[in-house]
Amino acid sequence: MQSKVADLIVILGTGGTIAGKAAQANDNVGYKAGEIGVEALIAGVPGLSTFRLEAQQVAQLDSKDMDFQTWRRLALAVEAQLTRDEVRGVLITHGTDTIEETAYFLHRVLAPRKPVVLTAAMRPATALQLDGPQNMLDAAHLVNDAAAAGVMVCVAGQVYAADQVQKAHSYRVDAFRGRDGTVLAQVEEGQVRWLSQALPGPLAIGTAALPTEGAAWPRIEIVLNHANADGRLVRLLVHEGVEGLVVAGTGNGTLSAALEQALLDAQAAGVQVLRSTRCDGGPVAENGRGLPSAGALSPVKARVELLLRLLGTPPQS
Repeated sequence: MQSKVADLIVILGTGGTIAGKAAQANDNVGYKAGEIGVEALIAGVPGLSTFRLEAQQVAQLDSKDMDFQTWRRLALAVEAQLTRDEVRGVLITHGTDTIEETAYFLHRVLAPRKPVVLTAAMRPATALQLDGPQNMLDAAHLVNDAAAAGVMVCVAGQVYAADQVQKAHSYRVDAFRGRDGTVLAQVEEGQVRWLSQALPGPLAIGTAALPTEGAAWPRIEIVLNHANADGRLVRLLVHEGVEGLVVAGTGNGTLSAALEQALLDAQAAGVQVLRSTRCDGGPVAENGRGLPSAGALSPVKARVELLLRLLGTPPQS
């Protein structure tokens, strides 16, 4: 007997602007995120009726308030759905503010072979001109595409890899870009046109490596290099018991002499440090001065990477 082809798409809702409401339809700023449930979002996108769907509300929050416990619940929910033979893939509705961090977290923890696609909106569900419904429909077509695999973000018709996507504009509907301009695919009228292929993901570290519900996670902070950076903030954070530091350096991860020395002292005291860049693109090369590079990871993704390292997982190769 021939086995049935997986065709079920599971949509996991986490809130965000895509599920937001404003008092007036012309208000795209003064809204409250995470007000509409995922079932209602699905019902508002007629094109989704052509897909076989299931939905689950994992969280209902503004993604600026995303936290580690929600990440854990989301990872467990995604993992559970991907083990089902009938599930083609998972679509996650999310807020735009931290979608790039959640995507990278799921990429490192699960490294799924099936597609896991995150989508979002820059305008609330009550806006005059919506972007959320089209983004959800595009994301469903992407999940359903035979070539789709791994964690991706699909917004404004563009598809980005989890380790490359970043929010680059505060307000525009097309607010996202790929680091160094990388785009995996475009979704055009329900058709996915692949432009490049994502690099193989890391080995899955698995959800068992995550702290249990309610347990403490490592404390990691991001500091910035700038004119007259004196390293005082680093010393204060070390005094407060920080376990990891990501520094967003200038250019190729360059640092003022005082900030660099403070970070070297922190590292010598047992604090793990990664050196990234505040530039929008480009990797950080190793410079032999003792502070390891975060490679091509943005500061927020380097923070996720360092978080997972402190939980005892191997670094991304």
